[in-house]
Amino acid sequence: MDDMHARLKAVIEQSDNIVFFGGAGVSTESGIPDFRSEDGIYNMKYAYPPETILSHTFFMRNTSEFYRFYREKMLHPRAEPNKAHYALAELERQGKLRAIITQNVDSLHHMAGSVNVLELHGSCNRNLCMKCGALFTVDVVLEADDIPLCPCGGTIKPDVVLFEEGLDQRVIEKSVDFIRKAEVLIIGGTSLNVYPAAGLVQYYNGNQLVLINKSETSYDRYANIVIHESIGETLSPFT
Repeated sequence: MDDMHARLKAVIEQSDNIVFFGGAGVSTESGIPDFRSEDGIYNMKYAYPPETILSHTFFMRNTSEFYRFYREKMLHPRAEPNKAHYALAELERQGKLRAIITQNVDSLHHMAGSVNVLELHGSCNRNLCMKCGALFTVDVVLEADDIPLCPCGGTIKPDVVLFEEGLDQRVIEKSVDFIRKAEVLIIGGTSLNVYPAAGLVQYYNGNQLVLINKSETSYDRYANIVIHESIGETLSPFT
């Protein structure tokens, strides 16, 4: 075990006030592509840029085309939690991890058994009728031939934050509160380039900042522990 891994082990063993802030890199090990890497969604070729398709305006004006892309590239019904998800769930079960704050919309943290998960960008597993507010699982989207419709006739929309939409203020406030009070903040699987979510890290007041990401981030120089390796392998000893 090298120095950084040994220090991470010691920090986790000694704390019962850990907060985890994660991004797409947490789920890539479950086979879900990220957005900005060489093989990510933003580098795939479509009639419209993914940022355009995943916008509120496009959803409202081109709902059918939105759902064609959304089903093909955003939904991964066969994906399973990986070592990182299970390790974080175990740390929560032990009373060490207070909250998971995630930019992901795949709900894999919940599937792994985590309870206190703050989903900054919503969840693909929740879908709402825009007319009556009825709630549906992701199955209603997967099984629809085109635009999923509610029995009331309303269009069903995924409960995810699209471009041009604001984050849920209650989720933001809870996230800030957990980060501000955290003794240890572990950031994993994120380049910290997506705002406003990445800006939440600035509220951390502690002195045990841990960064686990395969590539460098702009926050590396501020961290006490930096590990440029697989997050699943790094956290697997804690499952």
